[in-house]
Amino acid sequence: MAKQIKVSLIGNPNTGKTSVFNLLTGLNQQVGNYPGITVEKKEGVCKLPRGVKAHILDLPGTYSLNASSLDENVVVEILLNSKDKDYPDVAVVVSDIENLKRNLLLFTQIKDLGIPTILAINMADRMQRRGISLDIPLLESQLHTKIALISARKNQGIDLLKELIYDYKKLSVTPCVDALSFAPEYFDRLKKVFPTQSIYKLWLVITQDVNFRKVDKKIADIKPDFELKSDSELKRYQQKETIKRYQFINKALDEGMQVDQSAATGLRERLDRVLTHKVWGYVIFFAILLVIFQAIYDWASYPMDWIDEGFAWLSETVKQVLPAGPFVDLITDGIIPGLGGVVIFIPQIAFLFFFISILEESGYMSRVVFLMDRVMRRFGLSGKSVVPLISGTACAIPAVMATRNIESWKERLITILVVPFTTCSARLPVYLIIIALVIPDKTLGGIFGYQSLVLMALYFLGFITAVGAAWILHKLLKMPNKTYFVIEMPGYKMPLFKNVAINVFEKTKSFIVDAGKIILAISIILWALASFGPTDQFTDAEEIVAQANPELSGEALDQKIASHKLEYSFIGYAGKAIAPIVAPLGYDWKIGIGVITSFAAREVFVGTLATIYSVGSDEEETIKNRMAAEINPTTGAPLFNFATGISLLLFYAFAMQCVSTLAIVKRETNGWKWPIIQLVSMSVLAYVAALIAYQLL
Repeated sequence: MAKQIKVSLIGNPNTGKTSVFNLLTGLNQQVGNYPGITVEKKEGVCKLPRGVKAHILDLPGTYSLNASSLDENVVVEILLNSKDKDYPDVAVVVSDIENLKRNLLLFTQIKDLGIPTILAINMADRMQRRGISLDIPLLESQLHTKIALISARKNQGIDLLKELIYDYKKLSVTPCVDALSFAPEYFDRLKKVFPTQSIYKLWLVITQDVNFRKVDKKIADIKPDFELKSDSELKRYQQKETIKRYQFINKALDEGMQVDQSAATGLRERLDRVLTHKVWGYVIFFAILLVIFQAIYDWASYPMDWIDEGFAWLSETVKQVLPAGPFVDLITDGIIPGLGGVVIFIPQIAFLFFFISILEESGYMSRVVFLMDRVMRRFGLSGKSVVPLISGTACAIPAVMATRNIESWKERLITILVVPFTTCSARLPVYLIIIALVIPDKTLGGIFGYQSLVLMALYFLGFITAVGAAWILHKLLKMPNKTYFVIEMPGYKMPLFKNVAINVFEKTKSFIVDAGKIILAISIILWALASFGPTDQFTDAEEIVAQANPELSGEALDQKIASHKLEYSFIGYAGKAIAPIVAPLGYDWKIGIGVITSFAAREVFVGTLATIYSVGSDEEETIKNRMAAEINPTTGAPLFNFATGISLLLFYAFAMQCVSTLAIVKRETNGWKWPIIQLVSMSVLAYVAALIAYQLL
């Protein structure tokens, strides 16, 4: 079979490029990073006609090839380097029927690179409602390409797009506009210096702001007498190039596109007036959040109970079926409870990603960013910082990466430093188990539960703390700061079920797989530390406990022996060593172990407690019941009371409990200075807040 056709999907943000990618690849896709940089790379496989396969690469969204951010530079680097393994055989430029004029700027630039290029005009189902009609043959003739009129929403035109990709060798590579004719002398001299190079590729290399300046020096080395242009002159040339392109685009669309303004509806404008209102906009946003958190609790409670009981049953079944021994103990007391402590939270995490996907797909998230810009300005940030802060509710790692679109270094650094305060999905398992233990399962006014209100309060606490920390950093950091806030408002649309489903599946799978690796390793280590001890108090536990408690027998005696063994195991000694540090916060040595191990990842806390409490316990009990039954040896009262619960919630709300986030911050800030400052300051804040809360309560 012939090699796969390499296809690059390229387009402006909000053109439906991801929807097209999902339709072409389905679940045959994977997400990673480009080598050496923190830019997300999405690729997948698509079946074309006659059994041919295509490798589809979804490039980051870009408005043009005049790169001004790391995301856009990735696109330019790949398209300029024909030896790059991701260099496409054919480029598919995805455009939006409602913003075709702006989208065609990028299309004409890619055509100039000599790459076979297909124009996919998306959202064709809106043409009638917007009063738009296109003369496809005329536009194909003027743009020197083939056009696929598609609707990702209704799955229309995708078969035609696949046919065009299959026949990509028949596409014209002739540029559709002579965009560099404004300075013939300069480009003629450039051609003489590099006679074998594409002039337009060379022009892009010269005008890149960051990564490609060395080529300018190469020109000077080869031809010392060659006239180098200043940055201001180069920018003027770029402006003239853009004007040339838009003159061509305007002429092409005047002839090939008709718009009947009387047919266009004004629903979008009416919705915007309400959803971005300076009062009602915030009320609606907070109401939506409250409904989301209530749904996370109510909808997920049933599958959570089934999963919890299922893992307890599995552990007990394995213990009964397999012969007793250390290996079976490892499985039933270490691996199964540890993994069960994370798998149980799949329903909540899936629902969280589900609602975030709905907000993004519908176009509402852009309105939230615009709305919050008014608030963020007062704290030294802009609406662009809201994107990472909202992304942080899923995971701090991609949220830190999302700051790349912020041009101001000061604003970007502040956003990176405060993003971990937002409540990520890794905190969700900790919050849910502690809230379930210490907050009554009652409702306010018969509608909203106290538990969902507390969860929402924790999300708001994280956001308010992030904004407050940003204000302090804005005052403390003496750096030049100049920023502009520009955001595109996409049209409202019904979310595509396939996009939402794929997003939920991929994000949840990533969360579970990544967390599962850490938790499995830590669960095995914790089981070993809890199952062996260094002294006779551990090895002779049965005899010692039986002599000290002659009145006990059966299950009561077994539990007493298990408790004694745990206390004198390796993990028991480690826990007691840190007990004086965590005791003022209301924690015993077991919680202390959970806090320490969760530095690998926040969600490990629940898996750690599941592993510790499962050693010698009744396997029919769930982790929640075992934690609820834990007794404070000093007071004789339940250990997980209201004061301890609030202390733990506040500790995890403020603590920097994630090694992966630290690593990403180090990479994004090019050093250990800022991540160390971040770790120390957040840890101190978490300890002090938890201490005050416990002592007051």
